Amino acid sequence: MTLGRDRGWVGSAPGWGGAARHSGEQRLRAGTEVTHLCMPGLAAPHPAVTLSQPRELRGGWVLPGSHCALGGAMCSREVEAALLRLEETFSASLAHVNTRILQPLLLADPEPWEPRGREHLQLLQQLLRSSQQLRQLTEQSLQSLLKRLHQPRTTGLEALPLLGSADGVLQVHLEYIESYTSCLVAQVFQQVAKGKREHWLAQCRPLQKYLAGMSFEGSVDAVLGQALCQPLAQHLQQYILLLLRLRDTLRKHHPAQELVINAITLYGNLQSFLQQALDQAVATQALGHSLSSRLKDALCTPGHRLLQDSQDIPVTAIPLRAERVLLFDDALVLLKGPNIHSFDLRLVWVHPVQDRCMLRVVTPEDEFSLCVRDPQDLVVWQWKVSQAVCQALRGKKDFPVLGAGPAPSEPPACRSAAYTFRTKGHLCRATYEGEWYSGRPHGKGTLKWPDGRNHVGNFRWGLEHGSFGIYLVPKAIEDKFDCYKCHWQEGTMQGYGICEYSSEEVYRGYFQAGLRHGFGVLDSAPQAPQPFRYTGHWAKDQRSGYGIQEDGNSGERYIGMWQADQRNGSGVVVTQAGICYQSTFQADKMVGPGVLLSEDDSLYEGTFTKDLTPEGKGKITFPNGFTLEGWFGSGTGRGLNTQGVLDTAALPPDPSSTCKRQLGVDAFPVESRWPGVYGPFRVFMVAGCPGELQEALLGFHVQRSRVPRRAQDYLRCERSCLEDEAGRMEDALEELLCHREPAALQRYLQKALNSTWHPLGKLLRTLMLTFQATYGGFGANKHLQGMAQGEVKQHARELWAAYRGLLRVALQRKGQALEEEPEDAETRDLQVHRLMLPLVLPSFYSELFTLYLLLHEPEDALYSQGIASLSLFPDSKLLEFLDVHKHLWPLKDLRLTSNQRSSLVRDRCFLSATECLQKIITTVDPREKLEVLEKTYGEIEATVSRVLGREHKLPMDDLLPLLIYVVSRARIQHLGAEIHLIRDMMDPVHTGGLYDFLLTALESCYEHIQKGGMRLRRLPGHWDLRDLS
Repeated sequence: MTLGRDRGWVGSAPGWGGAARHSGEQRLRAGTEVTHLCMPGLAAPHPAVTLSQPRELRGGWVLPGSHCALGGAMCSREVEAALLRLEETFSASLAHVNTRILQPLLLADPEPWEPRGREHLQLLQQLLRSSQQLRQLTEQSLQSLLKRLHQPRTTGLEALPLLGSADGVLQVHLEYIESYTSCLVAQVFQQVAKGKREHWLAQCRPLQKYLAGMSFEGSVDAVLGQALCQPLAQHLQQYILLLLRLRDTLRKHHPAQELVINAITLYGNLQSFLQQALDQAVATQALGHSLSSRLKDALCTPGHRLLQDSQDIPVTAIPLRAERVLLFDDALVLLKGPNIHSFDLRLVWVHPVQDRCMLRVVTPEDEFSLCVRDPQDLVVWQWKVSQAVCQALRGKKDFPVLGAGPAPSEPPACRSAAYTFRTKGHLCRATYEGEWYSGRPHGKGTLKWPDGRNHVGNFRWGLEHGSFGIYLVPKAIEDKFDCYKCHWQEGTMQGYGICEYSSEEVYRGYFQAGLRHGFGVLDSAPQAPQPFRYTGHWAKDQRSGYGIQEDGNSGERYIGMWQADQRNGSGVVVTQAGICYQSTFQADKMVGPGVLLSEDDSLYEGTFTKDLTPEGKGKITFPNGFTLEGWFGSGTGRGLNTQGVLDTAALPPDPSSTCKRQLGVDAFPVESRWPGVYGPFRVFMVAGCPGELQEALLGFHVQRSRVPRRAQDYLRCERSCLEDEAGRMEDALEELLCHREPAALQRYLQKALNSTWHPLGKLLRTLMLTFQATYGGFGANKHLQGMAQGEVKQHARELWAAYRGLLRVALQRKGQALEEEPEDAETRDLQVHRLMLPLVLPSFYSELFTLYLLLHEPEDALYSQGIASLSLFPDSKLLEFLDVHKHLWPLKDLRLTSNQRSSLVRDRCFLSATECLQKIITTVDPREKLEVLEKTYGEIEATVSRVLGREHKLPMDDLLPLLIYVVSRARIQHLGAEIHLIRDMMDPVHTGGLYDFLLTALESCYEHIQKGGMRLRRLPGHWDLRDLS
């Protein structure tokens, strides 16, 4: 009896299973692909099942006048009646099995010395449950058939469970087959029924009236096995015969035609599955007889099924020299003496070796070869192992037979599984769960060590590697961890990362070979006894190179060189009291002479103690110009002892001379301060700006919470998708090529610098962090202004070089070269001041301008006094005081009321120029400030031209007093700081031009107002300020 291959089942005459299995292996040796092997008969030693005649069934339904013999032609209702009788018989046999065999077996006490008594009991309980479910399903089918026979018009064939509920029917049968074969493998019947043969034979004899050909010869466990399996096997065979008859009785386009065909395929496949399950169970049971008791207990377990034995088809394992190779449904086992080498099939990769009768087997910790003599044997082993691996990866048995599962039929190279390593090394005893490739962790996964360490991230060829992995290290304190969030390379942290230590310290920066190396920021715990923040360079997990550390208690800030976690080399210290000193440090201590600047601009040059007391040879320069040079030392009481020369003949210093008292400019060349920040960006560009390395080299942001968290909480981190970052990088390079014209380039750079994900934006934010750490907050000191303004210019140059590097990469991807390569220094400086500096300056302006304010505070104080004095003058009196020619006075612009006099009007002349000049503080761009100054000059000339009734160009002698007037009326605060910032940061191309001339004029006005404020205090009586109002 054969059903076509398109139905998925091939039948054969009932008989023993061994011959069919042997024929399957013969076909494998011949290289034939085997899809379904179905043997409707029973496995040896079970006899063949024969079909009984329906007339002999007790309580059966027989329609009058019908031909009931199955060999004759039957109508649909006759077939349905036969199905009903079949279900009655099967239900009765299951009821007998449950009540007379399984339930008594459960009550039979196992021998006291039997170690597996509890296991056998559990297996029998599972077999009873599955048998009861099978009987319940049969009763449901029986009731549906009864209803169908009584109400054929209202109950269609599709309502029958055996046709309409294929999935449920299949599941119940599979569970029963699995339970029964597990009992066979564990030899449950043999152990439980031992010594009670006659009792159990008596229990089984009533089944003879339901089963044809049941034998009571042989062992009692064989009889029990027949009683539990033969009803199902005979039931499946008769089902197929009746369903084939039912199919023939239905017309071609009957609605149930397809359901019947599917049911035939299902029960045929179940027959094949049952036969294979019996074969495997019997082979596994037989294996135990050839093994020692220890090996038998380890291998012949209910969950194991033997698929292939090297004693049947010889194979040798090299170089392990195994004596026997066993293929189970879940493991490949090598036996070498008393030792067992077991390999989980989910993590077994098999590759044929070209031109050799050999299979290379790869597992997570071992590699070996399986060698055979006959090429046909190699085909069998390769097919069996491959299909077993596929079945293990799917997590359920192939149906109906091995190799008949869903595609693919070849094991995938990439898999997901869990494994605990045994060998030495950093993975010893660690459990890995995740993606694998060819025997190695490869892809996303999780590592867990017994000591509590965890790693979540990406792996490559067995090592932590790739973008962003989280590594958790437990500490002795309960629920305290060091949490590393970093990029990894070949098993170690490499690139940018964040570490949250159990002490609540946090490090954000770069790693190399698992150690802090390069640029990084270390913050102490908020409640630490000595809070601090270090921003700078690291080498081999220690502070080394240029760095800044701020003491949270004293407010003291150290700016300078480090080595091996100690201050070493040149350094500048700024105290919260305003004292600033520069010295040389060695092993965290000052050595040699230094420079000490106090808040009142007193200067000490020489050696001094840790508490900043002069000691030894030195020189003090006082704010009034006096100097004291000699030897200094601490007295027996309070005060300072000195032996030296006091020079009082010096003139008072010019207030502007304080700008010369700058520290750190020569000690720390601006080009070499932050290589750890620029370096990774250069590496990123040299590598071609790969998106997958952007975070590793340029950093990432992870929100940090100070709230204590559980261990598993550390292993979660919300971040943007790495693929998104790579796509953004591609888009950024494409967009860069479309914005190379000056105006478009300026817009592109501004957008890039403001972006949180663009490489230029990331670099700028890191530079802002270093700038704030050096010059911001309470540690801001005017004696660092020179360092700060030079650093801003250097950052602009580096950002321009970064843009050029990105442009070069973008052009290379298009197969083009960068024009004007290399860029000369003059062109570079021009582009830096014209394009980059105005865009960068706002990011540093707050800290930078604060330093200018502190540096020029004395001059600005005098300027403010002058402004306050001049503001008391009415417009006409102020113009007269400033010696402005009267024909230039714009008095005719004044609109007076009847009770006003022009001599008392204030803040009305040159109003447009005054309002224009006030806009100079609304921008941070030096060029825009100069443009405001130019417009102010234009407004003054326009007003004068209107007064004269003709166009008039003002000479310097006329312009200066008018500009002084406008400046005094604009009342701009901190004008000195504004002027010096413009002078330091403006484009050198303007030197000697109009902007330079106007800025010089503004400086002259600033100086005149300072002096004017002092001069007005000594005015004669008729210029009494009280009379001017």
